[in-house]
Amino acid sequence: MLVPLPAKLPTVAVLAFDGMAPFELGCVVEVFGLPRPELQVPWYDLKVCAESPEPLNAVGGFTLRAAHGLDVLASSDTVIVPGVSDVRGQVSEELVAALRQAHERGSRLVSICSGAFALAAAGLLDGREVTTHWRYADLLQRRFPAVRVNPDVLYVDHGDVLTSAGSAAGIDLLIHLVRKDHGATVANDVARRLVVPPHREGGQAQFIQAAVTPVDEHDGVAHAMAWALGNLARPITVAQLAAVACMSERTFIRRFKQQTGTSPLRWVISQRVAATLPLLESSDAPVEEIGAAVGFESPVTFRHHFSRTMRTSPSAYRRAFALS
Repeated sequence: MLVPLPAKLPTVAVLAFDGMAPFELGCVVEVFGLPRPELQVPWYDLKVCAESPEPLNAVGGFTLRAAHGLDVLASSDTVIVPGVSDVRGQVSEELVAALRQAHERGSRLVSICSGAFALAAAGLLDGREVTTHWRYADLLQRRFPAVRVNPDVLYVDHGDVLTSAGSAAGIDLLIHLVRKDHGATVANDVARRLVVPPHREGGQAQFIQAAVTPVDEHDGVAHAMAWALGNLARPITVAQLAAVACMSERTFIRRFKQQTGTSPLRWVISQRVAATLPLLESSDAPVEEIGAAVGFESPVTFRHHFSRTMRTSPSAYRRAFALS
């Protein structure tokens, strides 16, 4: 049964600008611009906006033209700034005004990577903890001292204003937005289409010291992660994971940190929390049973880790996202 569409779909505006890298824009289009009738939920009305109707040069040697101006951006429900052309340059008065107008009317403001510089220039980040790509963190802090920059997280959600780190963290934040709007089941389906993890905590570390290691069948860490996902209901120790990976514990912990930016046990906890989301949404099972089903040793432990990860309780999450 198809869900009838509302009279007005929620609008998402993404800023295009001269000199932009196309990846972040493409991620926004992929998540919010593609029709997804198989999900049977009202999707989004995506608007690509720019300050000028003239063709814009993109990194890679091609041009694009935005169909909408800043007036549409200022009136959209969600506004995404995927970057700025120059992190040391000034943001135009016109864009600053549009961002402030959007915020004043209740829009959700989102930045990816260097897009935080535009939100900061509009005064929307003053007094807030925010993030950006680690390579820009010191500069953002120097240019906007009223902002509290945290370079060690993937994204920060203040409800009305959300900031994320580099390109991959931007995908995490976009999936996080879908989860907030439509719940874990829909967000997981979108993530599956994108072939990305369905949930990474905003507080997870950025990948600063090491490149992401390609995942293949010979990757011991990846093999251990896959084993853990199939055994969440049972106790899992670092020693077990290291044995599956055919490594010493010390080597496994080091390589796991290099490849994921977090510790093995913290990752297991985050996966257990993620596994409870569709159960909370789609079943009437007691919270205690759901926690036990994914390996939490007690209801207290489950509630503690769930609240720390999701910033709400399991019961409150169920009330907000339970499928009717």
